[in-house]
Amino acid sequence: MATAMRGAEATGAAPERPPARRNTAVLVAFTAATNLADGVLKMALPMLAAELTDSPARVAAVSLTLTAPWLLIALHVGVLVDRLDRRRLLWAASALRLAAVGWLAAAAAAGGLSPAQLLLTGAVLGVADVIAGTAGPALVPAAVPREARGRVNAWMSGAETVCQEFAGPFAGGLLMAAGTGLALGATWIAYAVAALALPFLAGRFRAERGTAAPVSVNARIAEGLRFLWRHHLLRTMSLVLTALCAVWGGWLALIPLYAKQEMGLDAGEYGLVLSALGVGGLTGALAVTAVNRLLGVRWAMFADLLGTAAMAALPALTTQTWAVAAGAFLGGMGGTLWTVNSRTIGQRLVPDELLGRFGAASRLFGWGAMPLGAGLAGVIGELVSPRAAFVVLALLAAATVVPFLRTVTPAALRAEG
Repeated sequence: MATAMRGAEATGAAPERPPARRNTAVLVAFTAATNLADGVLKMALPMLAAELTDSPARVAAVSLTLTAPWLLIALHVGVLVDRLDRRRLLWAASALRLAAVGWLAAAAAAGGLSPAQLLLTGAVLGVADVIAGTAGPALVPAAVPREARGRVNAWMSGAETVCQEFAGPFAGGLLMAAGTGLALGATWIAYAVAALALPFLAGRFRAERGTAAPVSVNARIAEGLRFLWRHHLLRTMSLVLTALCAVWGGWLALIPLYAKQEMGLDAGEYGLVLSALGVGGLTGALAVTAVNRLLGVRWAMFADLLGTAAMAALPALTTQTWAVAAGAFLGGMGGTLWTVNSRTIGQRLVPDELLGRFGAASRLFGWGAMPLGAGLAGVIGELVSPRAAFVVLALLAAATVVPFLRTVTPAALRAEG
């Protein structure tokens, strides 16, 4: 992208602007459809596991497979995102999702599911999520003009949260009550709709590369890691996100069994609790511009620290459904405020040819922490109690306050703007 723009400047021609409205519509539609399916599966797979076992650790293992690939393959996927066409990578992720869900649906129709099948499906879906989650944000700068990125990030984040945290779990609860086969079939259709939207995305989505000699994969990975680690603001944001994602991973791993055993909720009621995440996320997406204007980007992002701490603390304090749902609402709202602002900051500060590797490196620390948080929560829940695990998660979220306030200052944000 940078090379193309320099060439245009040298010839006196203006660089071609992407068709913002069309691409925005496609990106939001793709995001909504995939996250709707993700939301159904995020509710359905752990609930299926909870029906097969009473062990918190084994139920947590299913959630762990959904996020473990971020820890294992994110850096290599980042290299692919900076070398290959980013839209084609989204197609590849869609193909993996369709294959995994189709296989699980066939297994369910054939007479039952096993824990091993749930684990394998979760792992494949996790790999697809790494590909799509790295390629999607890296594609945005080539899809829409600079001045539209904040708005597009807000709409995409809103689609993510409302579909994955609200509509998806709510629909998942209803579909699971109607039958496992129906839930998996509807999920497969949603992934197919998302894949069919991608051909309408207009533009060129391969990062520009210079004419230098070929560089090894490990060297490319190291370049992305160095860029992140040497950038004080981005490094601190990534480390804070690491702790917050560990809390989210632990919360999502514990809450299915906790809702069933301690709160006495059925699948539909559990779906409503998870839906509070989406309501909060939608609120954050709709309010992010006003919140940024009123409080500033720093305090808007700080809301995620407080919301995540509340989300983890409330189940440790009470089994009241409304209170746990309120904590989920605060976590969802804070998460969206963070996502929109951090994506916009990253897209502004990171060169296009590094966006894939930067995003992968950042998510290695962030999303890669989710399986670690799920594993830690599962072990504490097994050895002590789920409530003790929620206390540990709340303390971990609270520990991010001081480093965030010391580094993400108004002066630092202005300097990087």
